[in-house]
Amino acid sequence: MVRAWSGPGPWRRGPLLTVSALLLGLLLLLHGRITDRGGLGSLVETFLPWFGLFVPVLLAGAVWRRSASATVALLLPATVWLSLFGGLLGDRSHAGGDLVVAGHNVGADNPDPAGTARDLAASGADVLALEEITAQARPVYEKGLAKAYPHHTVLGTVGLWSRLPLSDVRPVDTETDYGPLAETRAAADRLPSNRALRATVATGRGPLAVYVAHLGSVRVMPGTGFWTSSRDRNAQALARAVAAEPNRRVVLLGDLNGTTDDRALAGLTARLRSAQDEAGKGFGFTWPATFPVARIDQILVRGVRPASAWVLPPTGSDHRPVAAALTW
Repeated sequence: MVRAWSGPGPWRRGPLLTVSALLLGLLLLLHGRITDRGGLGSLVETFLPWFGLFVPVLLAGAVWRRSASATVALLLPATVWLSLFGGLLGDRSHAGGDLVVAGHNVGADNPDPAGTARDLAASGADVLALEEITAQARPVYEKGLAKAYPHHTVLGTVGLWSRLPLSDVRPVDTETDYGPLAETRAAADRLPSNRALRATVATGRGPLAVYVAHLGSVRVMPGTGFWTSSRDRNAQALARAVAAEPNRRVVLLGDLNGTTDDRALAGLTARLRSAQDEAGKGFGFTWPATFPVARIDQILVRGVRPASAWVLPPTGSDHRPVAAALTW
C-alpha cells in the first residue's frame, strides 16, 4: 500500500479526475464571474450548493485510481464549498422572538386552498404573507384566515394577514408592466396583476415595514437558455423600493424565484439579511414541495434580529411555507 501511494506513479494517475477537481473548485470560487448570457450564471448559482456532491464522487474516483494528484486537487473545491456553505450545515437558531412571520406561495393551481388556509392559521405566525392568490381562491383564504388574523389586505395576487393592526398599505411597483404602453395603463387596471405590496405592522416594539413580493418566474427556453429577464427586472425595482424605505425595521417575505446566492438578487441581499442563513437549520430548501432542491422563498430582514427560521410542512402548493421568529 505504501509503495502504491509513493513515487511518481500516483501523481500521474487520474489526470481527468485532477482536472475535474480543479475545474470544480474554480467554478465554486469564481461563480460570480460566470457569464449570465442565457441565464447561465443565474442557473449555476441557483443550484450552487449541490455542486458539493461532486466532491465525494471525485474522491471515490481518486481513491479507486489511487491518484494522489486528484486527491490533493480536491482540497480546493472542498475548502471553497465549506467556506461558502459550511456554516449552513448546523443549527443556528436561538430561543425567543418577539414576532413570528411566515410567507407562502400558495400556488395558483392549489387543489385545496381551504386546507392550506387551515394549515397556515395553525402555524402560530403573527404576520402571514401569501403570494399567487387567484381571484377564485381569495375568498377561501379570507374566510379560512379571518378568525386567526383580524387584519388583512390583498392587492392583486399578494396579500398580508396580521394579528396586529396594519396601516400605510400600498402596492409596490416592481415593473411587472413593462414596455412602451405600460405607463398608459391606469392604476386600477394594473391592480389585479399586482405582485408586491408594502404595509406597516404596529408591533409593541414600534412600527415594522413589511414587504410582500412575488418576482417574475424563470423559464428554461429552447434556444435561449435560462430566461430570467422578468425576474431580474422585478428584483431591481424591488431593491430600489427597499432602499428608499424610511423605516429602519424591514421584513421582506416572498417568492423571489431565486436563491440568495443568485446575483440577480444582489440589490436586495446587499441591504437585507436572510433569516434562514442567520438563524435557520440547514439550507431550508422550499421548492418544489415534493422534493425541495432550492430555497426560492425568502424572509429577508433589516433592523431586526432573526432568532430562528424554519420551513413549514407542505400544503397543497408546489412551494413550502417559510417562517421566522424575529426579535429587536
